Amino acid sequence: MPTAIAGGAIAGGLIADVVIIDGLSFALPLLIIAIGGIYSERSGVTNLALEGLLGFGAFCGGLFVALFGTRFAIGSTAPMYLAFLCAMVGGAAYSLLHALLCVQFRANQVISGVVVNIVSVALTGFLTSQINASVFGAPSNKFVLSVSPRVTINSFSQIPVLGAVFTNFYPFEAISLIMVVILWYIMNRSRYGMRLRACGDNPHAADAAGAHVTRTRFAAVMFSGALSGFGGMCFAYSISNNFSPSIYMGAGYLAIAALIFGNWKIMPTFAACLIFGLARSGAYQLVKAMELSSSFSDLAMTIPYILTLLLLIFFSRSNRAPRALGEIYDKSKR
Repeated sequence: MPTAIAGGAIAGGLIADVVIIDGLSFALPLLIIAIGGIYSERSGVTNLALEGLLGFGAFCGGLFVALFGTRFAIGSTAPMYLAFLCAMVGGAAYSLLHALLCVQFRANQVISGVVVNIVSVALTGFLTSQINASVFGAPSNKFVLSVSPRVTINSFSQIPVLGAVFTNFYPFEAISLIMVVILWYIMNRSRYGMRLRACGDNPHAADAAGAHVTRTRFAAVMFSGALSGFGGMCFAYSISNNFSPSIYMGAGYLAIAALIFGNWKIMPTFAACLIFGLARSGAYQLVKAMELSSSFSDLAMTIPYILTLLLLIFFSRSNRAPRALGEIYDKSKR
């Protein structure tokens, strides 16, 4: 009996570690995407286009690997890091469409975000198929990526429970944590962050104080595109090891829900993303431990979205969006 109990405890500990490891690999890219949304919306531009931005960014990164990945030495991680850079550039470039529509041409920001998402799904799917057929002679709708390495810090991995954080993690998770600290500082402690927040709360006052509202909002939307591209590339490397239409799995919309639940603040949004990531991973491991069919695994993937509905129902009343969020800025009305 004691042996059985000890074995059960060990198995439970291993499952808990896996839940944490897999939960973080989903939560941290989701957080980076959500922070991109925070930057855009704190400047006053509603950004429902995160789903399309992460998909187009991942497409650009996957295309780079498909075209140039074989030119590097076997086992080199350089293509992976360059793919992340290309994804950020691609996401920022594609976000220009949303920025032009919303900031320059003063279109409805909600409709613009929906259109950007739809166009991204159709465009990347079409281009992937055409490039594979014409360049590689293979009718496929995906770009196959190399397997991302994982890292374990042995001196910390033995710590009970928390050691899972330092076990078998992707390099982009460490990069994401560093980015979170920098992005938090920029938003809350820098002069640029103060101006960006002013543009989302009172753009006319910000303009009177010397801030260029249009330029600030334009840059914020492009910055959200770059961060979304980074997050999309994280999912491409960690979840599927390829770029395909399956990259559009609703993570962009989940990031929007996380930032709303986090009240457009980075650290509360971090907590929301952790809840979503651990819930997703925990549900999947529960299905696996109970040896249920694959259809139940698909059902487990809906847990973060069900949590989103519940959290928004109970906490939406206390949310305080930027006062000028979604409002078209007209300098002549100052």
